[in-house]
Amino acid sequence: MTDTLNQDIANRRAAILAALTAAHAPPPELIAVSKFQPDEAIEAALAAGQRVFGENRVQEAQQHWQARRETYADLTLHLIGPLQTNKAADAVRLFDVIQTLDREKLADALAAAMEKEGRRPKMLIQVNTGEEDQKAGVFPSKVGALLRYARESANLEVDGLMCIPPVDEPAGPHFALLKKIAKDYGLPVLSMGMSGDYELAARYGATHVRVGTAFFGERNTG
Repeated sequence: MTDTLNQDIANRRAAILAALTAAHAPPPELIAVSKFQPDEAIEAALAAGQRVFGENRVQEAQQHWQARRETYADLTLHLIGPLQTNKAADAVRLFDVIQTLDREKLADALAAAMEKEGRRPKMLIQVNTGEEDQKAGVFPSKVGALLRYARESANLEVDGLMCIPPVDEPAGPHFALLKKIAKDYGLPVLSMGMSGDYELAARYGATHVRVGTAFFGERNTG
């Protein structure tokens, strides 16, 4: 079973990397989304050479990665899920990139945590491109104000933007909007695209894509 899993994940990873290379030069960086994945799947991804991973929840990420940090010094970990302010210190301690900055209160909490922990993860602002009330992220019209606050008041290193388009709308216009906002503010990093649209995101200029199911396969929950 382990050999089969290792080969399956290695094959899927190779196919994704090839598709990204064909879609855009240079290709975006592949973030393997390891949320909900069992240890054997994570070990298979590591065996295939994957070193960049994304997690949605701080506590689960700690279970997956705290011990592995000692074994794999070249890991890069991205937080891609919403972050509560009371988890800011844990996030700063573990992650290299936090993609979900979306409010001033969180910027303040992260700044305080960075001073305490002596680590400075890079930051992306999550943009709610569909202006969905139930979804995390700052509305497009508010990006500039949050960016200024994060940089000038909280002294955070904000490198780019992240978005999750509405599930019931074509992703392309949302990718185009995120790219335009990033260009307006001189931000080089664009995290956009998931399992169903990572090739499209690459064609729109994504620098990072977040791929879970297409990388690890469907989970057997039965």
